[in-house]
Amino acid sequence: MFSQPIDTLIVFTVTTPLIGWLETKIHLKNLCGVYIAAGLIFSGLSLRELFIKALSEPVTLPVKTSPFSSCLVIDRLSVFMALIFTILGLLATVYSIEYMKEDDGIPFYYTLLSAMICGMLGVAFAGDFFTLFVFWELMCISSYALVAFRKHEWEPIEAGLKYLVMSSAGSASILFGISLLYGLTGTLSFTQTSGMVINSNIWGYISLSFILLGFGVKAAIFPLHMWLPDAHPAAPTPISALLSGIVIKTGVYAIIRSLFSIYSPINSSWQAALMAIAILTMSYGNLAALLQDDIKRLLAYSSIAQIGYILFAVSTATTQANAVLGLTAALMHIMNHALMKCLLFLCAGAFIYRAGTRSLARLSGIGRRMPLTAVTFAIGALAISGIPPLNGFISELMIIYSGIRCNAYIPTVILLVNILLGFAYYLRLIRIIIWSSPSGRLNKAHEAPFLMLIPIALLALACIAIGIYPSPFIEFARQAAESLVASG
Repeated sequence: MFSQPIDTLIVFTVTTPLIGWLETKIHLKNLCGVYIAAGLIFSGLSLRELFIKALSEPVTLPVKTSPFSSCLVIDRLSVFMALIFTILGLLATVYSIEYMKEDDGIPFYYTLLSAMICGMLGVAFAGDFFTLFVFWELMCISSYALVAFRKHEWEPIEAGLKYLVMSSAGSASILFGISLLYGLTGTLSFTQTSGMVINSNIWGYISLSFILLGFGVKAAIFPLHMWLPDAHPAAPTPISALLSGIVIKTGVYAIIRSLFSIYSPINSSWQAALMAIAILTMSYGNLAALLQDDIKRLLAYSSIAQIGYILFAVSTATTQANAVLGLTAALMHIMNHALMKCLLFLCAGAFIYRAGTRSLARLSGIGRRMPLTAVTFAIGALAISGIPPLNGFISELMIIYSGIRCNAYIPTVILLVNILLGFAYYLRLIRIIIWSSPSGRLNKAHEAPFLMLIPIALLALACIAIGIYPSPFIEFARQAAESLVASG
């Protein structure tokens, strides 16, 4: 109906409640988690064929005949993002099998998780704004419910409601922006509008403003970030990892796709405004993270700062050559941050799982009781701080170089200062978690369960491997960037 990866997830999503019913009848725990993990594996394997086809030219899959030319267009950028979504979704699912086993409503949890990832794949594959918006809403509605999944507690309900209100306002803004775009061009297709110069029209800029405003809410750019510091701590840890690792990246992807497909950087002048937003976003995120005692809240503010780094790289697209360089750096950091932040959240979840608290003051020294989790947490913290030879160093260096190449010297200096701020609070995290002596309340804490350690270990190895041998990943990101720039 759509494409094999999406169709596979749709089938698994729809049938998960039945598997949940079967689970209760035969008393086989964790059946739903294993079932969704299998669905994500099948979905990920089917991406290989699409990638091979997309190497030569984008694959167009018509959804139906409509005034909006609804279709899926799968290019290298789509596959790049889809692989990140699927792999991290799989790792979070494996982690959830152990982490969520004591919660109620597990079939509902896995149904929502699968639906959310399905929505993200649809956003990545969308060939027009109409299709993108439909899958966008599937992703959003699923993520609202997942944030508020533990509905017997007040914090998830409050955070979920705040997320729902803000994100719904963002969706309304997107809908208004694309309606203006349709009025200007008569189409919502990325391919058909890419050749139309609508940037000289004031309504073109108004349309762009509403579209960026809507997607910016999900991407948590400043000052549209207010939902994120509440949603991340309140959500179950695997969902926190996905919200920070890939859901907010879906917003960034939609911004990038809109800017380069509809509002070509060669014919537009949005770069300076985007760079200002990037600097404000990274500065606010890092300064706020310095003040946090809640470990998940600190990681949430850090995600806001990292979005600033990504948008900074995108804003350096002043020429076609700079556009490819900046986009390559941005895509590398999208991938690296997804890996690093998922690793950090899953490690934090393991600490919380054993200690029963998110307070850094009460988690002090827990790394002594959980050495494997502590080592992987340190790898993630050093990687996101930009310490070589880990993966964060590679993409942050590329972002700095893209800033220098476009002669943005003062903004690049501000970026460097922000990277140092990030290193400061991650060094503080390492000191509290690992170097401090554990208190008496942590005497019974011990290493995380094996099923939770598997995704943690794989993510830590990925951070090391990409840092040591980044060439194939940079080349993949460069090809994805070139395919987008060429389509604009």
